[in-house]
Amino acid sequence: MAVLRQEADPGEAGLDAKALERLDRELARRVDAGELPGFLVAVARAGRVAHLTTYGARDLAAGLPVEPDTLWRIYSMTKPVTTVGALMLVEDGLLSLDDEVGRHLPAFAEPRVYVDGSDDRVRTRPASGPLLVRHLMTHTAGLTFAFYHAHPVDALYRAAGLESSVAPGTDLAGTTDVYAGLPLLCDPGTRWNYSVATNVLGRVVEVVSGSPLDVFLAERVFRPLGMTDAGFEVTDAQAQRLAELYGETDDGIEPVPGTPLRGRPRFLSGSGGMVASAHDMHRFMEMLRRHGELDGTRLLRPETVRLMTRNHLPGGADLRSAGVPPHDDPGNEGVGFGLGVSVVVDHSRTREPSGLGSYGWSGVATTTFWVDPGRDLTVQFYTQVRPRSSHTVYRDLKRLVHEALTD
Repeated sequence: MAVLRQEADPGEAGLDAKALERLDRELARRVDAGELPGFLVAVARAGRVAHLTTYGARDLAAGLPVEPDTLWRIYSMTKPVTTVGALMLVEDGLLSLDDEVGRHLPAFAEPRVYVDGSDDRVRTRPASGPLLVRHLMTHTAGLTFAFYHAHPVDALYRAAGLESSVAPGTDLAGTTDVYAGLPLLCDPGTRWNYSVATNVLGRVVEVVSGSPLDVFLAERVFRPLGMTDAGFEVTDAQAQRLAELYGETDDGIEPVPGTPLRGRPRFLSGSGGMVASAHDMHRFMEMLRRHGELDGTRLLRPETVRLMTRNHLPGGADLRSAGVPPHDDPGNEGVGFGLGVSVVVDHSRTREPSGLGSYGWSGVATTTFWVDPGRDLTVQFYTQVRPRSSHTVYRDLKRLVHEALTD
Protein backbone atom coordinates (compact mmCIF):
# COMPACT_ATOMS: atom_id res chain seq x y z
CA MET A 1 0.00 0.00 0.00
CA ALA A 2 1.24 3.47 -0.93
CA VAL A 3 -0.15 6.66 0.62
CA LEU A 4 -0.40 10.15 -0.84
CA ARG A 5 1.70 12.68 1.06
CA GLN A 6 2.32 16.41 0.82
CA GLU A 7 5.69 16.95 -0.85
CA ALA A 8 6.05 20.70 -1.28
CA ASP A 9 5.33 23.96 0.52
CA PRO A 10 2.38 25.79 -1.09
CA GLY A 11 4.39 28.97 -1.60
CA GLU A 12 7.17 27.11 -3.40
CA ALA A 13 4.54 25.61 -5.71
CA GLY A 14 2.94 28.94 -6.61
CA LEU A 15 -0.03 28.55 -4.27
CA ASP A 16 -1.38 31.00 -1.70
CA ALA A 17 -1.60 29.24 1.68
CA LYS A 18 -4.34 31.58 2.94
CA ALA A 19 -6.47 30.89 -0.13
CA LEU A 20 -6.02 27.17 0.44
CA GLU A 21 -7.20 27.69 4.02
CA ARG A 22 -10.37 29.27 2.58
CA LEU A 23 -10.82 26.19 0.41
CA ASP A 24 -10.51 23.90 3.42
CA ARG A 25 -12.89 26.02 5.50
CA GLU A 26 -15.58 25.94 2.81
CA LEU A 27 -15.34 22.18 2.42
CA ALA A 28 -15.28 21.69 6.21
CA ARG A 29 -18.36 23.91 6.49
CA ARG A 30 -20.24 21.49 4.28
CA VAL A 31 -19.18 18.60 6.49
CA ASP A 32 -20.17 20.42 9.67
CA ALA A 33 -23.54 21.30 8.11
CA GLY A 34 -24.21 17.62 7.41
CA GLU A 35 -23.98 17.96 3.62
CA LEU A 36 -20.91 15.72 3.35
CA PRO A 37 -19.59 13.00 5.69
CA GLY A 38 -15.96 14.01 5.10
CA PHE A 39 -13.55 14.77 2.29
CA LEU A 40 -10.05 14.57 0.87
CA VAL A 41 -8.68 17.30 -1.37
CA ALA A 42 -5.22 17.35 -2.96
CA VAL A 43 -3.58 19.98 -5.16
CA ALA A 44 -0.28 19.38 -6.97
CA ARG A 45 1.94 21.59 -9.11
CA ALA A 46 4.57 20.11 -11.43
CA GLY A 47 3.79 16.69 -10.00
CA ARG A 48 4.45 17.60 -6.35
CA VAL A 49 1.55 17.57 -3.89
CA ALA A 50 1.52 21.01 -2.28
CA HIS A 51 -1.82 20.80 -0.48
CA LEU A 52 -3.44 17.74 1.07
CA THR A 53 -6.33 17.95 3.50
CA THR A 54 -8.60 15.31 5.03
CA TYR A 55 -11.56 16.18 7.23
CA GLY A 56 -14.61 14.46 8.66
CA ALA A 57 -15.59 10.81 8.52
CA ARG A 58 -15.28 8.04 6.01
CA ASP A 59 -17.90 6.18 8.09
CA LEU A 60 -20.12 8.29 10.32
CA ALA A 61 -21.71 5.46 12.30
CA ALA A 62 -18.37 3.81 13.04
CA GLY A 63 -16.68 7.13 13.80
CA LEU A 64 -13.86 6.39 11.33
CA PRO A 65 -12.06 9.47 9.95
CA VAL A 66 -11.11 10.23 6.37
CA GLU A 67 -7.40 9.50 6.02
CA PRO A 68 -4.93 9.84 3.13
CA ASP A 69 -5.20 6.09 2.45
CA THR A 70 -9.03 6.00 2.41
CA LEU A 71 -10.50 4.07 -0.53
CA TRP A 72 -13.23 5.65 -2.64
CA ARG A 73 -15.81 4.41 -5.10
CA ILE A 74 -14.81 6.59 -8.03
CA TYR A 75 -17.70 5.57 -10.29
CA SER A 76 -17.45 7.48 -13.60
CA MET A 77 -13.83 8.43 -13.00
CA THR A 78 -13.38 4.81 -14.16
CA LYS A 79 -14.15 5.96 -17.71
CA PRO A 80 -10.83 7.72 -18.39
CA VAL A 81 -8.99 4.67 -17.03
CA THR A 82 -10.87 2.30 -19.34
CA THR A 83 -10.26 4.68 -22.23
CA VAL A 84 -6.51 4.71 -21.55
CA GLY A 85 -6.58 0.90 -21.63
CA ALA A 86 -8.33 0.95 -25.01
CA LEU A 87 -5.87 3.53 -26.38
CA MET A 88 -3.01 1.25 -25.36
CA LEU A 89 -4.57 -1.42 -27.58
CA VAL A 90 -4.73 1.16 -30.37
CA GLU A 91 -1.02 1.78 -29.95
CA ASP A 92 -0.46 -1.99 -29.94
CA GLY A 93 -2.05 -2.12 -33.39
CA LEU A 94 -4.86 -4.38 -32.17
CA LEU A 95 -7.59 -1.76 -32.30
CA SER A 96 -8.39 1.40 -34.27
CA LEU A 97 -10.52 4.38 -33.35
CA ASP A 98 -12.24 3.87 -36.70
CA ASP A 99 -12.93 0.17 -36.20
CA GLU A 100 -16.61 -0.64 -36.46
CA VAL A 101 -17.74 -1.85 -33.05
CA GLY A 102 -19.59 -4.66 -34.83
CA ARG A 103 -16.23 -6.05 -35.96
CA HIS A 104 -15.46 -6.92 -32.35
CA LEU A 105 -19.00 -7.18 -30.97
CA PRO A 106 -21.20 -8.63 -33.73
CA ALA A 107 -24.43 -7.66 -31.94
CA PHE A 108 -23.64 -4.04 -32.88
CA ALA A 109 -23.05 -4.79 -36.57
CA GLU A 110 -26.33 -3.29 -37.82
CA PRO A 111 -27.31 -0.44 -35.48
CA ARG A 112 -30.79 1.02 -35.74
CA VAL A 113 -32.04 4.46 -34.68
CA TYR A 114 -35.28 5.24 -32.88
CA VAL A 115 -37.98 6.94 -34.99
CA ASP A 116 -41.11 6.92 -32.82
CA GLY A 117 -43.43 4.78 -30.72
CA SER A 118 -43.08 3.02 -27.38
CA ASP A 119 -43.11 -0.42 -25.79
CA ASP A 120 -43.66 -3.07 -28.48
CA ARG A 121 -44.70 -0.50 -31.10
CA VAL A 122 -41.35 1.19 -31.59
CA ARG A 123 -40.35 2.16 -35.12
CA THR A 124 -36.67 2.27 -36.03
CA ARG A 125 -34.55 2.83 -39.12
CA PRO A 126 -31.03 1.75 -40.07
CA ALA A 127 -28.35 4.08 -38.73
CA SER A 128 -26.85 6.41 -41.33
CA GLY A 129 -23.41 4.96 -40.63
CA PRO A 130 -21.62 2.38 -38.50
CA LEU A 131 -20.97 2.67 -34.79
CA LEU A 132 -17.22 3.24 -34.37
CA VAL A 133 -14.86 2.79 -31.43
CA ARG A 134 -14.24 6.56 -31.37
CA HIS A 135 -17.98 7.11 -30.85
CA LEU A 136 -17.81 5.02 -27.68
CA MET A 137 -14.91 7.08 -26.35
CA THR A 138 -16.59 10.41 -27.12
CA HIS A 139 -20.14 9.47 -26.03
CA THR A 140 -21.44 10.19 -29.51
CA ALA A 141 -22.57 6.58 -29.99
CA GLY A 142 -26.30 7.24 -29.61
CA LEU A 143 -26.46 5.10 -26.46
CA THR A 144 -28.04 6.41 -23.25
CA PHE A 145 -28.76 5.76 -19.56
CA ALA A 146 -31.99 4.35 -18.11
CA PHE A 147 -32.08 6.98 -15.37
CA TYR A 148 -32.57 9.81 -17.83
CA HIS A 149 -36.15 10.83 -18.51
CA ALA A 150 -35.49 12.97 -21.56
CA HIS A 151 -35.94 10.65 -24.56
CA PRO A 152 -38.17 7.65 -25.38
CA VAL A 153 -35.06 5.44 -25.69
CA ASP A 154 -34.32 6.12 -22.02
CA ALA A 155 -37.65 4.45 -21.21
CA LEU A 156 -36.73 1.47 -23.40
CA TYR A 157 -33.60 1.02 -21.29
CA ARG A 158 -35.73 1.00 -18.14
CA ALA A 159 -38.11 -1.51 -19.68
CA ALA A 160 -35.08 -3.74 -20.41
CA GLY A 161 -34.14 -3.72 -16.72
CA LEU A 162 -31.12 -1.42 -17.16
CA GLU A 163 -31.87 0.97 -14.28
CA SER A 164 -28.37 0.29 -12.91
CA SER A 165 -26.87 -0.06 -16.43
CA VAL A 166 -26.47 -3.82 -15.96
CA ALA A 167 -28.96 -6.39 -17.22
CA PRO A 168 -30.00 -8.47 -14.18
CA GLY A 169 -28.04 -11.68 -13.79
CA THR A 170 -25.58 -10.97 -16.61
CA ASP A 171 -21.92 -10.15 -16.99
CA LEU A 172 -20.37 -7.45 -19.17
CA ALA A 173 -20.77 -9.53 -22.33
CA GLY A 174 -24.44 -10.25 -21.66
CA THR A 175 -25.25 -6.67 -20.74
CA THR A 176 -23.64 -5.20 -23.86
CA ASP A 177 -25.72 -7.60 -25.96
CA VAL A 178 -28.82 -6.13 -24.29
CA TYR A 179 -27.62 -2.62 -25.16
CA ALA A 180 -27.13 -3.72 -28.76
CA GLY A 181 -30.72 -4.94 -28.96
CA LEU A 182 -32.08 -1.47 -28.21
CA PRO A 183 -32.30 1.40 -30.71
CA LEU A 184 -29.89 4.32 -30.69
CA LEU A 185 -31.38 7.74 -29.96
CA CYS A 186 -29.42 9.38 -32.79
CA ASP A 187 -27.09 8.42 -35.62
CA PRO A 188 -23.56 7.54 -34.44
CA GLY A 189 -21.18 10.48 -34.39
CA THR A 190 -23.82 13.20 -34.64
CA ARG A 191 -24.69 14.20 -31.05
CA TRP A 192 -23.21 13.95 -27.56
CA ASN A 193 -25.17 11.89 -25.04
CA TYR A 194 -23.44 10.68 -21.89
CA SER A 195 -24.20 7.00 -21.70
CA VAL A 196 -23.27 3.36 -21.11
CA ALA A 197 -20.80 3.64 -24.01
CA THR A 198 -17.73 3.03 -21.85
CA ASN A 199 -19.19 -0.27 -20.68
CA VAL A 200 -19.30 -1.26 -24.36
CA LEU A 201 -15.73 0.00 -24.74
CA GLY A 202 -14.72 -2.16 -21.76
CA ARG A 203 -16.18 -5.19 -23.51
CA VAL A 204 -14.26 -4.29 -26.68
CA VAL A 205 -11.09 -4.22 -24.55
CA GLU A 206 -11.91 -7.71 -23.26
CA VAL A 207 -12.50 -9.16 -26.73
CA VAL A 208 -9.47 -7.53 -28.35
CA SER A 209 -7.06 -8.27 -25.48
CA GLY A 210 -8.39 -11.72 -24.66
CA SER A 211 -8.46 -10.81 -20.95
CA PRO A 212 -11.22 -9.82 -18.52
CA LEU A 213 -11.33 -6.06 -18.06
CA ASP A 214 -10.12 -6.12 -14.45
CA VAL A 215 -7.18 -8.38 -15.32
CA PHE A 216 -6.22 -6.28 -18.34
CA LEU A 217 -6.27 -2.99 -16.45
CA ALA A 218 -4.36 -4.48 -13.50
CA GLU A 219 -1.61 -5.81 -15.77
CA ARG A 220 -1.36 -2.91 -18.20
CA VAL A 221 -2.29 0.17 -16.11
CA PHE A 222 -2.47 -0.34 -12.34
CA ARG A 223 0.72 -2.31 -11.72
CA PRO A 224 2.96 -0.37 -14.13
CA LEU A 225 1.83 2.92 -12.56
CA GLY A 226 2.03 1.71 -8.96
CA MET A 227 -1.73 2.14 -8.41
CA THR A 228 -1.55 -0.29 -5.50
CA ASP A 229 -5.18 -0.14 -4.33
CA ALA A 230 -7.00 0.41 -7.63
CA GLY A 231 -9.37 -2.28 -8.85
CA PHE A 232 -12.92 -3.56 -9.09
CA GLU A 233 -13.05 -5.20 -5.66
CA VAL A 234 -11.65 -4.74 -2.17
CA THR A 235 -9.82 -7.39 -0.20
CA ASP A 236 -10.42 -8.14 3.47
CA ALA A 237 -7.31 -6.11 4.26
CA GLN A 238 -8.60 -3.11 2.29
CA ALA A 239 -12.21 -3.20 3.48
CA GLN A 240 -11.63 -1.18 6.66
CA ARG A 241 -10.31 1.73 4.55
CA LEU A 242 -13.32 1.86 2.20
CA ALA A 243 -15.51 4.92 2.71
CA GLU A 244 -19.21 4.40 3.36
CA LEU A 245 -21.54 5.63 0.60
CA TYR A 246 -24.27 8.13 1.41
CA GLY A 247 -27.22 9.63 -0.38
CA GLU A 248 -28.93 13.00 0.01
CA THR A 249 -32.27 13.12 1.84
CA ASP A 250 -34.55 15.91 3.07
CA ASP A 251 -32.81 15.66 6.43
CA GLY A 252 -29.20 15.46 5.27
CA ILE A 253 -27.38 12.31 4.22
CA GLU A 254 -27.85 8.63 5.04
CA PRO A 255 -26.09 5.39 4.00
CA VAL A 256 -27.19 3.91 0.67
CA PRO A 257 -26.17 0.72 -1.15
CA GLY A 258 -23.10 1.11 -3.34
CA THR A 259 -21.36 -0.88 -6.02
CA PRO A 260 -20.70 -4.36 -4.59
CA LEU A 261 -16.96 -4.58 -4.01
CA ARG A 262 -16.48 -7.55 -1.69
CA GLY A 263 -15.49 -10.36 -3.99
CA ARG A 264 -14.95 -10.10 -7.72
CA PRO A 265 -18.08 -8.63 -9.35
CA ARG A 266 -19.75 -10.58 -12.13
CA PHE A 267 -20.33 -7.35 -14.03
CA LEU A 268 -17.06 -5.47 -14.64
CA SER A 269 -18.15 -1.92 -15.37
CA GLY A 270 -15.69 0.05 -17.45
CA SER A 271 -18.02 3.00 -16.92
CA GLY A 272 -18.11 3.08 -13.15
CA GLY A 273 -16.88 0.00 -11.33
CA MET A 274 -13.55 1.07 -9.84
CA VAL A 275 -12.36 1.75 -6.33
CA ALA A 276 -9.14 3.71 -5.80
CA SER A 277 -7.15 5.80 -3.34
CA ALA A 278 -5.97 9.37 -3.79
CA HIS A 279 -2.45 7.99 -4.29
CA ASP A 280 -3.71 5.81 -7.15
CA MET A 281 -5.41 8.65 -8.96
CA HIS A 282 -2.45 10.97 -8.39
CA ARG A 283 -0.31 8.42 -10.23
CA PHE A 284 -2.86 8.19 -13.05
CA MET A 285 -3.12 11.98 -13.38
CA GLU A 286 0.65 12.32 -13.35
CA MET A 287 0.96 9.84 -16.21
CA LEU A 288 -1.41 12.01 -18.25
CA ARG A 289 0.20 15.29 -17.19
CA ARG A 290 3.58 13.90 -18.26
CA HIS A 291 2.16 12.96 -21.67
CA GLY A 292 1.83 9.22 -21.09
CA GLU A 293 4.95 8.46 -19.02
CA LEU A 294 5.68 8.22 -15.29
CA ASP A 295 8.90 7.22 -13.53
CA GLY A 296 10.33 5.65 -16.67
CA THR A 297 7.17 3.69 -17.50
CA ARG A 298 5.39 4.77 -20.66
CA LEU A 299 1.77 3.79 -21.15
CA LEU A 300 0.91 6.07 -24.07
CA ARG A 301 2.81 8.13 -26.61
CA PRO A 302 2.60 11.92 -26.20
CA GLU A 303 0.64 12.26 -29.43
CA THR A 304 -1.96 9.80 -28.12
CA VAL A 305 -2.42 11.84 -24.93
CA ARG A 306 -2.76 14.99 -27.04
CA LEU A 307 -5.42 13.24 -29.13
CA MET A 308 -7.20 12.05 -25.98
CA THR A 309 -7.31 15.52 -24.44
CA ARG A 310 -8.57 17.63 -27.33
CA ASN A 311 -12.20 18.24 -28.22
CA HIS A 312 -13.77 15.64 -30.53
CA LEU A 313 -17.36 16.84 -30.57
CA PRO A 314 -18.93 17.37 -34.01
CA GLY A 315 -18.01 20.75 -35.42
CA GLY A 316 -15.91 21.60 -32.36
CA ALA A 317 -19.06 22.20 -30.32
CA ASP A 318 -19.26 22.27 -26.55
CA LEU A 319 -21.36 19.84 -24.50
CA ARG A 320 -24.31 22.19 -24.24
CA SER A 321 -24.69 22.80 -27.95
CA ALA A 322 -23.70 19.29 -29.08
CA GLY A 323 -25.71 17.33 -26.53
CA VAL A 324 -29.29 16.16 -26.37
CA PRO A 325 -31.39 16.92 -23.26
CA PRO A 326 -30.60 16.79 -20.35
CA HIS A 327 -27.12 17.93 -21.41
CA ASP A 328 -28.23 21.36 -22.64
CA ASP A 329 -27.37 22.80 -19.22
CA PRO A 330 -25.60 26.18 -18.91
CA GLY A 331 -22.91 24.42 -16.86
CA ASN A 332 -21.81 22.64 -20.04
CA GLU A 333 -20.94 25.84 -21.89
CA GLY A 334 -17.31 26.13 -22.91
CA VAL A 335 -16.59 22.47 -22.17
CA GLY A 336 -16.03 19.93 -24.93
CA PHE A 337 -15.25 16.23 -24.79
CA GLY A 338 -12.16 14.31 -25.82
CA LEU A 339 -11.56 10.58 -25.55
CA GLY A 340 -12.91 9.66 -22.12
CA VAL A 341 -12.43 13.12 -20.57
CA SER A 342 -14.05 16.54 -20.71
CA VAL A 343 -11.92 19.35 -22.14
CA VAL A 344 -12.22 23.11 -21.58
CA VAL A 345 -12.46 24.69 -25.03
CA ASP A 346 -13.51 28.24 -24.07
CA HIS A 347 -12.65 29.20 -20.50
CA SER A 348 -14.43 32.54 -20.88
CA ARG A 349 -17.78 30.74 -21.10
CA THR A 350 -17.38 28.16 -18.33
CA ARG A 351 -19.45 28.55 -15.19
CA GLU A 352 -16.41 28.34 -12.93
CA PRO A 353 -12.76 29.38 -13.47
CA SER A 354 -11.05 26.87 -15.73
CA GLY A 355 -7.78 26.80 -17.59
CA LEU A 356 -8.00 26.46 -21.37
CA GLY A 357 -7.27 22.83 -22.26
CA SER A 358 -7.94 21.52 -18.75
CA TYR A 359 -9.33 18.00 -18.79
CA GLY A 360 -10.73 15.47 -16.35
CA TRP A 361 -13.95 13.87 -15.16
CA SER A 362 -16.15 13.28 -12.11
CA GLY A 363 -18.04 10.46 -10.43
CA VAL A 364 -21.63 10.23 -9.22
CA ALA A 365 -20.57 9.97 -5.55
CA THR A 366 -19.13 13.53 -5.74
CA THR A 367 -15.57 12.71 -6.71
CA THR A 368 -13.62 14.63 -9.34
CA PHE A 369 -10.20 15.23 -10.85
CA TRP A 370 -8.73 17.56 -13.40
CA VAL A 371 -5.40 18.28 -15.06
CA ASP A 372 -4.60 21.83 -16.14
CA PRO A 373 -1.60 21.59 -18.51
CA GLY A 374 -1.17 25.35 -18.82
CA ARG A 375 -0.73 25.75 -15.09
CA ASP A 376 1.05 22.42 -14.49
CA LEU A 377 -1.75 21.75 -12.02
CA THR A 378 -3.59 18.62 -10.93
CA VAL A 379 -6.48 18.54 -8.47
CA GLN A 380 -8.50 15.71 -6.98
CA PHE A 381 -11.42 15.73 -4.55
CA TYR A 382 -13.28 12.89 -2.84
CA THR A 383 -16.31 12.44 -0.68
CA GLN A 384 -19.00 9.75 -0.94
CA VAL A 385 -22.42 11.32 -1.44
CA ARG A 386 -24.80 10.57 -4.28
CA PRO A 387 -26.67 13.89 -4.67
CA ARG A 388 -30.27 14.14 -5.79
CA SER A 389 -29.26 16.89 -8.22
CA SER A 390 -26.11 18.63 -9.37
CA HIS A 391 -23.76 19.38 -6.46
CA THR A 392 -22.40 22.92 -6.10
CA VAL A 393 -19.26 21.68 -4.36
CA TYR A 394 -17.45 21.36 -7.71
CA ARG A 395 -18.06 24.99 -8.56
CA ASP A 396 -16.71 26.18 -5.21
CA LEU A 397 -13.78 23.78 -5.45
CA LYS A 398 -12.67 25.13 -8.82
CA ARG A 399 -13.17 28.75 -7.82
CA LEU A 400 -11.20 28.41 -4.61
CA VAL A 401 -8.36 26.42 -6.18
CA HIS A 402 -7.98 29.05 -8.90
CA GLU A 403 -8.00 31.82 -6.29
CA ALA A 404 -5.01 30.07 -4.70
CA LEU A 405 -2.86 30.24 -7.84
CA THR A 406 -0.22 32.96 -7.61
CA ASP A 407 1.52 32.48 -10.97
